[in-house]
Amino acid sequence: MVARRFLPLAALCAALAACGSADDGAVDVALIGSPESVLTTSLRLSASAQHVRAATQSGLVALNPQGETVPALAERWIVTDDGRSFIFRLREGTWPDGSELTAASARDALEDAIEGLEGTSLAQDLAPVEEVRAMAGRVIELRLSTPEPYLLQILAQPELALRQPGGETGPMTMQREGDAITLNFKPPLERGLPDDEEWQESVREIRLHPLPAEEAIAMFDSGEAETVIGGTLGNFPLVETGPLSSGTLRLDTTYGLFGLQVRADGGLLSNTGVREGLAMAIDRPALMARYNISGWVPTTRPVSPGLPGDPGLVNERWVDQPIEERREEAAARISAWRAQFDEGDLSQPATISLAIGDAPGWELLYRDLAAQLATVGLRLERADDARDADLVLVDRVARYPAPRWFLNQFHCSLGRGLCDENVDTLVEIALAETDPVARARTLAQAEAELTLANVYIPIGAPLRWSLVRGSVDAFLPNPYAFHPLPEMAQIPR
Repeated sequence: MVARRFLPLAALCAALAACGSADDGAVDVALIGSPESVLTTSLRLSASAQHVRAATQSGLVALNPQGETVPALAERWIVTDDGRSFIFRLREGTWPDGSELTAASARDALEDAIEGLEGTSLAQDLAPVEEVRAMAGRVIELRLSTPEPYLLQILAQPELALRQPGGETGPMTMQREGDAITLNFKPPLERGLPDDEEWQESVREIRLHPLPAEEAIAMFDSGEAETVIGGTLGNFPLVETGPLSSGTLRLDTTYGLFGLQVRADGGLLSNTGVREGLAMAIDRPALMARYNISGWVPTTRPVSPGLPGDPGLVNERWVDQPIEERREEAAARISAWRAQFDEGDLSQPATISLAIGDAPGWELLYRDLAAQLATVGLRLERADDARDADLVLVDRVARYPAPRWFLNQFHCSLGRGLCDENVDTLVEIALAETDPVARARTLAQAEAELTLANVYIPIGAPLRWSLVRGSVDAFLPNPYAFHPLPEMAQIPR
């Protein structure tokens, strides 16, 4: 059993400050993950790898500790009145190899990044970008087929950094000596800032420690690390959540996907009504109550409720129907399908498989799901390979707070599981809408179609946590669970 907790899902007061990990002024950051996954050069980045990429490689814009878009390689920008042209003015400077930072070279680097994302959901997010143009001097323009209010948020993603030969384009450089991994600020001029002879007095070195969750937490508990980043529900049971943790445990109130995606295109789950029965059978509040986290809200919607500008056109399902009635209906649907199509032993529960991690939190979730589904005549088994699973656990934080991000995660071109081409078509129609009201209405229709298809069974929003000492400045919980490393290395003057 997990120890009882009652934690606010918001910024927790830093009431308990602890000593630093060392007296040399460096900041030790434990990133949950393996060195291979955290330090990858790939465009497919884990959450911890996104933090490293954002510190060492810059895009046109970046995210600050509040999750807001701020200048990076572009010092300023304007958006035309019709929302179909974003014009960026690049800062003065050079690339790591000494060549000039020009509109043409920045355009080429951005086009390379966009092309490298082909086949990913992020590429679907970038669908409105028709052309990247190099204009006079240090000005580039992104022309869109249709307005995209969250384009800056998309461009701030670490995968869209403008990388060049010869070194890092970001504010920090990374050095590796054996197992030691450090990040250090570049001089101000190389970061597009005015020269300052005393700049080193206001910055600190960061020592990175890619570690499994248990080792990262132990490093923090022993005082050897100032912060742990990259926590999920899977490793949340490893965290001490007693009264003494109230100043160090930080939880992000996120948007995103936390639920089960259907991969099986045959057998029991090939039937839409049976898939809906599976969704009906899950008692979401009971699943989440085990962790006693205030504000962690269950949902039956594939799009997170409460997004900015949500028109309220899509409602939660089965609000007034008791779980007992829902499970009775689910069991009847499963039995009816099996009586018609199942050639196995109908006196035994039907078996479905789930691909889920093996961390303590995932083990608890698996056990609870198995117990709940047993009430409707289903036996849940672990899948050794997600490619062979009937269901896959999805635990993914949204890149920007709009329905299109959620719907793009199930685009048929991604091959992640069952999908609905009608939903993809409706998203395309919505993109072509210039009227925000009409666009919102069409996206709501797409969400309704995705809900009825039951290819994804929502549970709630992703849980993300960090451990932070009071000595670390500029750490703020935000909806994207993204915490820029350079800000942690700055010393306020």
